[in-house]
Amino acid sequence: MATEPVTSHLRLGLNPRQTETVEKLLLAGEEELEAVGPEALTIRMVAQRAGVSPATAYTYLASKNHLFAELFWRRIVTEPGPEPDGATAVDRIRTVTRHFAALLGRSPHLATAANMALLGTDPEVERLRLVIGAEFVDRFRTAIGEPADPRVVEALTLAFSGALLQAGMGLMTYEELSERLDSVVAVIMEGH
Repeated sequence: MATEPVTSHLRLGLNPRQTETVEKLLLAGEEELEAVGPEALTIRMVAQRAGVSPATAYTYLASKNHLFAELFWRRIVTEPGPEPDGATAVDRIRTVTRHFAALLGRSPHLATAANMALLGTDPEVERLRLVIGAEFVDRFRTAIGEPADPRVVEALTLAFSGALLQAGMGLMTYEELSERLDSVVAVIMEGH
């Protein structure tokens, strides 16, 4: 588990001063998102909270959706949750899905923002969408154990992504998401 700030994709190849600016922007983005919610948040507001100019903020953040995707990726990596635990693959996978449901339930503004952002077409968001998706795939593959059938991993990832979208649209709570995913995981893993 990470104890220091995560090395963001934004920080690759940056000098220490630039890295500090990015960290200030991401922390300000988290605070602003919690304070005003995803619809009202602007990069200008984040810049003001971080104590930098809007032009500086836009140097590192292409859009608010880019900010939201970065914050979501950062949260996933900094709060990886417990190691998948249980005697069966179903139990271990449920450890993963329950952790993500609880994480998002504790951060409803971030969950909403991530849903909005990850559906966008911003090139920076597209890049992060792939990184986040790969993280989900890796977590499911690890929970299943070796050898993990790629079709099963894909089914779990698709089911999980769809459940996140439904919760983000308000069709279920994150607690309900966790409960419903328990059943979905059991169905997908039947016979494996």
